[in-house]
Amino acid sequence: MKEGIHPNFREVVFQDMTNGKQFIIRSTAPAREKVTIEGKEYPLFKLDTSSESHPFYTGAQQRVLETGRVEKFRQKFARAGGAKRNV
Repeated sequence: MKEGIHPNFREVVFQDMTNGKQFIIRSTAPAREKVTIEGKEYPLFKLDTSSESHPFYTGAQQRVLETGRVEKFRQKFARAGGAKRNV
């Protein structure tokens, strides 16, 4: 591989700021801060939300049952008596 054209791919600590969970994965994400875990220093990338705190993955999301757009359209513009117009 050519030198100087590839991003810096290294282990980075991602920290979920809502619950403080941290996980280490390899990434090219830029990081300004560093954190030491088990005696090794890693770049720290802070996240607003992750799978640890997102409502969809935690099961806290409420599903709202709504009628589809087409059905809403049909109900809104339904003809009285159901008569169809010939064109």
